[in-house]
Amino acid sequence: MSLETNVDAAEIDKFQSIASRWWDRDSEFKPLHEINPLRVAYIEKQAQSLAGKEILDVGCGGGILAEALAQRQAKVTGIDMAELSLKVARLHLHESGLQIDYRQSTVEAFAEKNAARFDIVTCLEMLEHVPDPASVIAAACRLLKPDGLLILSTLNRNPKSFALAIIGAEYVLGLLPRGTHEYKKFIKPSELAAVLRANGMRLCDTTGLSYNPITRSYSLGRDIDVNYLMTACLDD
Repeated sequence: MSLETNVDAAEIDKFQSIASRWWDRDSEFKPLHEINPLRVAYIEKQAQSLAGKEILDVGCGGGILAEALAQRQAKVTGIDMAELSLKVARLHLHESGLQIDYRQSTVEAFAEKNAARFDIVTCLEMLEHVPDPASVIAAACRLLKPDGLLILSTLNRNPKSFALAIIGAEYVLGLLPRGTHEYKKFIKPSELAAVLRANGMRLCDTTGLSYNPITRSYSLGRDIDVNYLMTACLDD
């Protein structure tokens, strides 16, 4: 696989078509805005502190996570292949007043010139949208400093996740546009852990992200049946 081919054109087009709504909290991106404080709290807990840390956000989209990390005094770089999403991210910096380096690149290509540069690499809600998640993870590992952290999030693959993440979230509750996810691209934690180990990484934490349809709220916890976050570091 070449450095630029681990991209699903249909997925890019999907996000390009709604790029202008990245910062509309009542749009298709409402769930991302709602879970973002939990994601940032998780990252901060794993890293202990974000101030001064060099962070790469892989699949940064319109910059929702990247800006939250920059607000905590991290030095943030965001990469994505959706040009319109990056334009929105750069424009929003004029409103937020933050400094973030946004680049249009695959993580594989970016790793060629930035090996061992980052304290933290995040790749959240992206692995289930690319043809070869293992290639993304391998490149992300190369980008880490020796004591760096890789933080991932994706969807588990089982009947419960199909029922809740696709039928429930997309068709019943309307939390996400229909067709946002493909069940076959969901990744079991055991599969993700195996790829990490194959790249010389040690699993440090796995935490679930759950949605309560009654209270309409999200929470972190032990339930990894549907959404989960995973932290890994380079094995000693």
